[in-house]
Amino acid sequence: MAQKVVTLYTDDLTGEESTEIATYTILVNGAGVELDLTPDSHDKLMEALGPFLQADGARRVRSTGTGRPRAARGSDRGAAQDRDTAAIRAWAKSNGLEVNDRGRVPAPVIDAYEKAH
Repeated sequence: MAQKVVTLYTDDLTGEESTEIATYTILVNGAGVELDLTPDSHDKLMEALGPFLQADGARRVRSTGTGRPRAARGSDRGAAQDRDTAAIRAWAKSNGLEVNDRGRVPAPVIDAYEKAH
């Protein structure tokens, strides 16, 4: 049986589908959210936050992350939680690759799965 998995990335602000989406983390009062935004939506966000970020009393704090936007989910190895690991494990086993029933799926197995699909 052949199976095709299609992942669509949508802008959290506009609902627009795009291949140019990046994930941004925003922290306010210690609580955070992640937003998947196109460059246009990110510009709107930065324009809205600009006066607050550039205020005379604003102080920089150390980031808990990299300080850079993360690529759209599914397009980098750090987004494994967005992959269908059950499908990857089933594919790997049916193709003779060794993979555990639980835990992290090894990167070479994920790479082989993505190349095959």
